[in-house]
Amino acid sequence: MPQMTRRDFVKLGAVSAGALGTTPLGFDLAEAVQVQQNLRIDGAKEVHSLCPYCAVGCSIIAFTKEDAKGHAKLLQIEGDPDSPVNEGRLCPKGATAMQLAISSRRVSKPLYRAPGSDKWQEISWDEMLDKLAQRIKESRDATFVAKDAKGNTVNRTEGIAFAGGATFSSEEGYLAAKLMRTLGVVHIEQQARV
Repeated sequence: MPQMTRRDFVKLGAVSAGALGTTPLGFDLAEAVQVQQNLRIDGAKEVHSLCPYCAVGCSIIAFTKEDAKGHAKLLQIEGDPDSPVNEGRLCPKGATAMQLAISSRRVSKPLYRAPGSDKWQEISWDEMLDKLAQRIKESRDATFVAKDAKGNTVNRTEGIAFAGGATFSSEEGYLAAKLMRTLGVVHIEQQARV
C-alpha cells in the first residue's frame, strides 16, 4: 500500500467534503430558503423595549403580529444585540419575560379567598380595591403609634410593611415610598434584583 503524504490527505479531505456537499446529506440552499419562509417571526413587527424585572435596563426586542381579529399577538421576546447594556443577552428572569404576557397560568382578574376557605373566587377590581383599602385602614388604625416611649411624636404604623417590586421604575418606587410614608409606614423595602 502506498504511503499517503500530508498533502494527499488534505486533498482527499477537500474532495470528500465537496462530494458530501452534493449529496442529500449536505447543505441544500433551496431547503434553507424554505425554512426561512416558515419562521414564526417572519413578517412580524419588531418592538424595542426594556426588560421589566430589575433596574439594570436590559434591552429586549418583542416580535408581534396581528391575528385574524386584528389583535397584536406576541410571538417572541429576545435580547437586543445592539444594546450596550446587555449586548443581546438576558438573565434567566429576562429570558422568561414572554411568560409575563402570555402564560396560561397568569392571573388576569382579581381572586379572593375568604378566611377559612380553600377556594378562590373571582371578584371585580372595585371590590378588590375596596377590600385592600379597608384592610390597610384597619391595620393602620390598630397599630398606629402617635408617640414613642420617650414622648416624642412619631406618627407611625408598625403593623404594615411594604416591599416594592423589582419591576418598579424609579418614578414608581418614589411614588410608592411617598404613599407609604404618608400612611406612616416605616418598614419599607425595595426589592432590587433577586
